Amino acid sequence: MDTSKIRNFCIIAHIDHGKSTVADRMMEITETVSKREMQSQLLDSMELEREKGITIKLAPVQMHYKDFVLNLIDTPGHVDFSYEVSRSLQAVETAVVVVDATQGIQAQTLANVYLALEQDLYIIPVINKIDLPAADVEKVSLQLMNLLGCEPEDIIAVSGKTGLNVDKILDAIIEKAPAPRKTDEEWEMGSEPLLSGNAHDRPSSRGSCSLWSLPVGRENSRTAMAHSPSPTRALIFDSYFDDYRGVVLYVRIFDGTIPKNAEIRMMAAGADGLALEVGALTPKMTPATELTEGNIGYIVTNLKTTREARVGDTITLAKNSATIPLPGYKEVLPFVYAGFFPVSNDQYDDLKEAIEKLALSDSALHYEPENSPVLGFGLRIGFLGLLHMDIIRERLEREFGLDLVITNPSTSYEVTLANGEELKIRSAADLPDQSEILEIREPWVKGEIILPTEMIGGVLGLINEKRGHQTNLSYIEDRAVIVFEAPMANLLTDFYDQLKSITSGYASFNYELANYRPEDLVRLDFLVAGSRIDALSLMCHRTEADALGREITKKLKEVIPRQNYEVALQAAIGAKIIARETIGAYRKDVTVKIHTGDRDRKAKLLEKQKRGKARMKRFGKIDIPSEAFTVMLKRD
Repeated sequence: MDTSKIRNFCIIAHIDHGKSTVADRMMEITETVSKREMQSQLLDSMELEREKGITIKLAPVQMHYKDFVLNLIDTPGHVDFSYEVSRSLQAVETAVVVVDATQGIQAQTLANVYLALEQDLYIIPVINKIDLPAADVEKVSLQLMNLLGCEPEDIIAVSGKTGLNVDKILDAIIEKAPAPRKTDEEWEMGSEPLLSGNAHDRPSSRGSCSLWSLPVGRENSRTAMAHSPSPTRALIFDSYFDDYRGVVLYVRIFDGTIPKNAEIRMMAAGADGLALEVGALTPKMTPATELTEGNIGYIVTNLKTTREARVGDTITLAKNSATIPLPGYKEVLPFVYAGFFPVSNDQYDDLKEAIEKLALSDSALHYEPENSPVLGFGLRIGFLGLLHMDIIRERLEREFGLDLVITNPSTSYEVTLANGEELKIRSAADLPDQSEILEIREPWVKGEIILPTEMIGGVLGLINEKRGHQTNLSYIEDRAVIVFEAPMANLLTDFYDQLKSITSGYASFNYELANYRPEDLVRLDFLVAGSRIDALSLMCHRTEADALGREITKKLKEVIPRQNYEVALQAAIGAKIIARETIGAYRKDVTVKIHTGDRDRKAKLLEKQKRGKARMKRFGKIDIPSEAFTVMLKRD
């Protein structure tokens, strides 16, 4: 197919600004899906996506419109899934930026636009939900013009719900967006990518999934390489494991073609396989004889695990294979770690098998075995954020029928020991003895908050409360953009809830990892009836330890049930107790059967009861409910 008739684009926006709804109208206009098969948020195929009304996984679809082939990738809008957006941007030449007419530009809009600009993509600004009574198209247009430097006539005002003007987006993509280009000859000839220069050449500095942008925007003349066909090269931008078909890859073909039944090679992994089936997603799998240059499609392989075809790898043909791979992605590193334990140890193997299956289709999921004296065997799993953790938890419980106990989420810390050894710990229980530690470094994040100007004071106070500090303050029309730095651990639990409460829901928040910094950190332990519960231990700054210890022991008192004997709840730093709460014992009135006023008989019975409670306290075992292990998430 002539590549001049192909357009590859993705839709990016803040969460709940209507990306998937606009994609639905595009599929209706192009008659990709019949009206009988059409349903709301068609590309959100996961049950959780429909329930929560958000996109979790990117979804490609091929449409045909006015003799053009349009390859669309619908992307998530939440900050936890920004790595999905990063992968999508490298597979396309155009980005459609959707902004809600009632809410204007928000934090993830900015983050995604920065990623698109760094990739040198052609940007089409779109204002959605203009049919709502609260829509303010003029104000949002000014925000977009200030952000992108575009003209008023470049902005397309649409209604994804009614389909108004959505056809104008398709026309703009055909008329203004660039067609796929071959990669530059410097990549063909094998030169190394530059680490300085413009956005085409340097690694991106934003987002958890930094990537090298492909130099698709240059108009260099072709050398002798142009006179001979280039070796086939395709970029894997997503993959998943199908129980019945094996590993399925979503790819963008940059050079050459991949025919059905061709022998393919993963250049980074060094694995060989067969392209059992190739084709396009419309949005269901539609087989074809080959995938042609410039197109986006899928490949069903005979591989048994996605580890043999990782996201960001380059596919080439086993015969006449390429020698230089396409620039790929850096590995995604989790921000948040939590322990997942089955309620019954009999389900440990089921939990491990379920996580392995989810990890096949989620490249950001990291896990390792963990053992707790209280909870038994489980897994410590790394996530990109609390929403990512919540989605995985719900999928494990729904799709695999597991009953889980989840420990308080934490982040990773870098520890330097007195002997010079470097450690990276992901749980407070793994921290060595304080006498062996020279320095502890915690991760700090760079955050952006967009909010109405009259609410700046309260938000700055919240940032200071979290040990953060403001680094920049700018304005977009009647909104302010606060750029700040803060410790990652202090933003994990209730920061977003408090931000929404202070700003009445008008603020939006985006963050990225900045660096690790040395701080005066301590391990805060919690003791229940004198026994230390490792699963409750956490890392905190020394100045916050007293208040945090008192707060959490009070919360534990509410969730741990009363016993027949008195139970002490204590917070400690090493051997020093800094907070205590006491759960009172159930008291049975053993004197109720004495109808006389004999004082000695009553005292004898009460003394006997006292001795019995003391014996129970020595041998009794307290059953700690699962709610106690997530008390950090519900501190308020």
